[in-house]
Amino acid sequence: MKFRAWHRGTREADYMIGCYFDRFHAQWGEAEAAWFEALMDEEDVDILGWALGTLSVPAEYQGPLMERMRKLDYVDIPR
Repeated sequence: MKFRAWHRGTREADYMIGCYFDRFHAQWGEAEAAWFEALMDEEDVDILGWALGTLSVPAEYQGPLMERMRKLDYVDIPR
């Protein structure tokens, strides 16, 4: 999962999804890990839109994990 989270195809998606994984994956159980695995099958533009609030989140991704992703306070961009 870590590799897929950090190798999305765009730097923006890599940072958002990769940092999300790094910050929270240790707390996940089986259901949360399955949610994230399913999310990894989605297009970056959709994931970014859901997280940024520019697209409606599909029912299967709504809930506390997406709400946490939408906070964006976990993104750490090196300078």
